[in-house]
This record gives sequence, structure tokens and C-alpha cells, in this order.
Amino acid sequence: MKLRTILLATTGSLMAAPMAFGDAHGNMANSMTLVSWGGAYQASQIAAYSNPYQEMHPDVEMIWDESSPEAVARLRAMEEAGNITWDLVDVEAADAIRLCDEGLAMEIDANEVLAPAPDGTEAEDDFGEMLVNDCFIPQIVFSTVAAYRTDQVPAGVEPPSGACDLFDLETYPGQRALNRNPIANMEWALLCDGVAYEDVYDALETEEGIAQAFAMLDTIKDQTIWWSSAAEAVQLLADGEVFMATSYNGRWFSAIAEQNQPIGMAWDWQMLDLDGWIIPEGLPEDRLARVLDFVYFATDTQRLADQAAYISYGPARASSAPLVGTHAELGIEMAPHMPTDPANGENTFVNNYLWWADYRDDLDARFQAWLAQ
Repeated sequence: MKLRTILLATTGSLMAAPMAFGDAHGNMANSMTLVSWGGAYQASQIAAYSNPYQEMHPDVEMIWDESSPEAVARLRAMEEAGNITWDLVDVEAADAIRLCDEGLAMEIDANEVLAPAPDGTEAEDDFGEMLVNDCFIPQIVFSTVAAYRTDQVPAGVEPPSGACDLFDLETYPGQRALNRNPIANMEWALLCDGVAYEDVYDALETEEGIAQAFAMLDTIKDQTIWWSSAAEAVQLLADGEVFMATSYNGRWFSAIAEQNQPIGMAWDWQMLDLDGWIIPEGLPEDRLARVLDFVYFATDTQRLADQAAYISYGPARASSAPLVGTHAELGIEMAPHMPTDPANGENTFVNNYLWWADYRDDLDARFQAWLAQ
């Protein structure tokens, strides 16, 4: 539970810092391919990280790819083909662990590669337990959370309050939209079927627990549209094609605050997780030097705080949290919209990314087979 407390309380190693690495090993490449998730999140990265970097380095081309949902499979294929075309990849913590364990992500020394906090605190201490392994460069704390159409709540019924309302078709009829992968869906299925929070992952290690999760999901399967991109879920809800959907809290914030969509958040049992960069193993020296220079800049205290001015994700650095202010365009305070705000859900589920790093491939296969039935 230590990670849970920290999340709720916060809104081969290289031997040189990025600039020294570039200077020592020749010129830096003048282009980078960065892989992310598209939509409002990628837009926030461009606004907070890459646009300011390009103002300092106008000759550098930044090519953005939206393939992060397939990052593990794509990097495995690139490694097998001996052709790594990506320079920096945004992934969730569990995928970073898998890629690191498989030798597909480069190990770094956080204090050598990442900037210290303004008061001199070393990066390792400023990021703390957000540094889940030697390859992961944290950026944000986010959550997967349910939302609903405010104009479709049945008369005389309280609006949905959380993830378990996804399974209540009697009170909240209508179609749902859920992610086409097991993470969050399997945990919620057990939790909402009476399994205690602390027993969920133990249950998922048993055939009985897996069967129970799928049986619970069976109760809403015929009423569910399965999405592969977080933007799909937001669009389905915005278009009124579904009554409830799950997506990332920052996507919902964008739809509600920036697009004025009739959408409400159902925060209870939101699933907290971490997201950040990995550097693919085996980059040529000039490309690696450019990546390291960019990462040093893009993950410093101010840049992570700046991202929170565009999307409601909590910065992964402790020193960034006090700098979170108002939305860059709307002027509204961002702190109350963060997943780590105490008001956002009486109950919060922290994703066990270490567990998923071990079991993801197997449960992915089983989940896809269940979907095909």
C-alpha cells in the first residue's frame, strides 16, 4: 500500500549528462520520432515539451507517432528485424517493466540523465517510487475512470458514482464502452462482484478468479462496445452512442471542460497508474544524444508542471506538484480535476503494474479469446 499512499499524496547506465553525452560523441541527430497516445494527452506533451524545445532548437524535426497502445509488440518486431525506428516511446509502467526485462528498453541512471529539482534535490529522490525500474522515466499519474452522459440519466435516479455502476444495467440501462484489454476490466469485474480490494490480484492468479471475472464481464458483454483508442471512448459518449464509458481522466476533462460535452465523471474505484518514457535499446549515438538532451529538458520540474496546464494528469515529480496552477486557456484551477485530488472518489484502485508485467501476455491472450466467443 506504500505506492497508494504516495500516489494520493502527490498531485546499462550512462556515464554523462545529456549535453556532455552529445558533445563527447559528436553531433546530435536533427530529428526524433516520439511515440505517444494521440488525442488530448499527446497535444499536452507537444504544448509543454516539444514546442518549447523546438523554439530552442528550430532545426530539430519532431515526428509524432500514435502507436503507444501497440508499443510492446511493435518494439519486439523492430528488435527482431534489427531496425529500431522509434527514438522515444511513451508507455504505462507495466509495459516499461516488460520492455526493460526483455532488454528492449535502455537502462538509465536517473541522477545522471534527468535534471535535479530547482532546490538541488536529485532526480532519484524527486521522482521517488515513481521510478518503478531502471528503464522508466516517469511523466504523469493518471487514472482510468468511468464517465456517463448527464442528459441520459434515468428520471428519479442518482447519477452513476463509479466503476461498479458499469455492471448495473437495471438502474443504468444502455450501452457501455470499455477498453479492449484486460487491465482495469478484470480488476473491476472482481471488485464489483464482491472480491475485497486486497484480494483482487491473488484471485486473478487462480483459474477460479479468472472465471469469476469473465462471468461478471459476461453480464454486460452484449451491451458493450470495445475500444482500442481512448479517443474512441470519448467520441462514443460525446455522440450519445453509449450511456457509460471508461477512458483516461484527462480525456474526460478535455471533453467536459474544453468541449462542453454533457458528460459527468464517476470517480469511485478509478484506477491510478503511471505513464512515462522509455528509450529503445540500441539507438545510434547521434539519435541517442538527441533523445537524452530532449528528455533532460522535457522531464524537468517546470515542464512536468506545465503539462498539467493542458490536461488533468498529476506530474510525477514531487517538486512539480506545487507549481500546478490554472488551465493554459480556460483559466480554471487544475488541482481539483487531478485524479489524486481527495474529492475524486471515495475509493481508489492502484494498478499493480508489477503484477501486470508478469501476467499481461497470458491474460491478453485469454481476454482476446473471450471477446471472440
